[in-house]
Amino acid sequence: MAAPANALPPDKARRMRIAATLLLVAMAAIFVTTHQLLGQHPAWGYVNAFAEAAMVGGLADWFAVTALFRHPMGIPIPHTAIIPENKNRIADTMASFLRSNFLTPVVVARRMREMNVARSAGDFLANRDGNTEGRIRAGAGQLLVEMLESLDPDRLGLEVKAGLARQAEKLDVSPLLGRVLETAMADNRHRPLIDGFIRWGGLALEDNEDMVREMVQSRANAIIRWTGLDDRLASSVLDGLYRLLAEMHVDPDHPVRAKIEEGLATLARDLQSDPEMRAKVERMKNDLLSNPAVGDWWMGVWERLRHSLIDMLRNPDRAMSGQMGQSLAELGDRLREDPALQLQVNRFARRTLVGVVTRYGDQIVSLVSTTVKGWDASTITLRIERAVGRDLQFIRVNGTLVGGLVGVTIHFFTHAF
Repeated sequence: MAAPANALPPDKARRMRIAATLLLVAMAAIFVTTHQLLGQHPAWGYVNAFAEAAMVGGLADWFAVTALFRHPMGIPIPHTAIIPENKNRIADTMASFLRSNFLTPVVVARRMREMNVARSAGDFLANRDGNTEGRIRAGAGQLLVEMLESLDPDRLGLEVKAGLARQAEKLDVSPLLGRVLETAMADNRHRPLIDGFIRWGGLALEDNEDMVREMVQSRANAIIRWTGLDDRLASSVLDGLYRLLAEMHVDPDHPVRAKIEEGLATLARDLQSDPEMRAKVERMKNDLLSNPAVGDWWMGVWERLRHSLIDMLRNPDRAMSGQMGQSLAELGDRLREDPALQLQVNRFARRTLVGVVTRYGDQIVSLVSTTVKGWDASTITLRIERAVGRDLQFIRVNGTLVGGLVGVTIHFFTHAF
């Protein structure tokens, strides 16, 4: 079971703190014992001097280490409890250090140049052993599932819809459609579309022969109807329409097709350069975006997409074993083996991260500073103490031993000279 995000780190310094305290107590016991034996032999003087100086060094370092985190023995001595008393200043200093030394465009760009993000992503995607699927299943997949299930689906869908609508409103659709149509015609990719319309026209005419006959007969004059020629006239019209559609279908250079292509070329040009046409397309786009039916359609699409994502992430083996898994593996192989693709992906990743740091660096460090300031004094004290406390207890041990050695040295020079 994972520990809560706000749980304190384990206290790894406890054993070292006990050891440092026991060493100090031992030095005090040796000092008291050897003080009674000073006259019996000169060696006891050295032992006594060592223990005395070790006590002083150990107590001094105990005071220094304790003063970082709290008032020694609860006495509010000035310049003690340094960390809790200066919590806000420490938070600002940490944020400033992070901003100046890590979250700068130059530093990020330099670090990103040393990294091959594309190769690492390729190794991850192409790795076909169980480790990759385990990471996907236990890590990112579960995180995304929890996020998609915890968020209000209606509100999230509305947010996504509003975001897409804002982007669509900024997009000038008319020139884009004009360029797409112009490019399609330059490559003759519009001809299958015209063929499709011709076939559709033939099927529509076949399904509505009776209506066409009735229209022709109703518009014929009384004499034609009286002579019975109206039916033959309707048949001739239908035969002519069928023959026209057939000729258009088999002859790519048919004059009617040429007229259609001419109209499409004019439309492509007007979409790009005619202000009136562009304004008309813009109004149609805005009417479409404001249509409630489009919003309802999008909400249905979003809900199906959300459920599909949740199902895929909950069943990563099934998702990764099919076409999607094969495609991801092939993408991973390309990322690992194609230097040109790696260059493009790495350049994109570097520019993206540098842009994020440039735009949001101040907000990131502000988050760090605000988070630390939001901790109560005891919490931040315990976090820092448990993180570096073991090393600080070594300082106490070293201070005790070094103090003892200094005491022996002073005792030697005092009695030697």
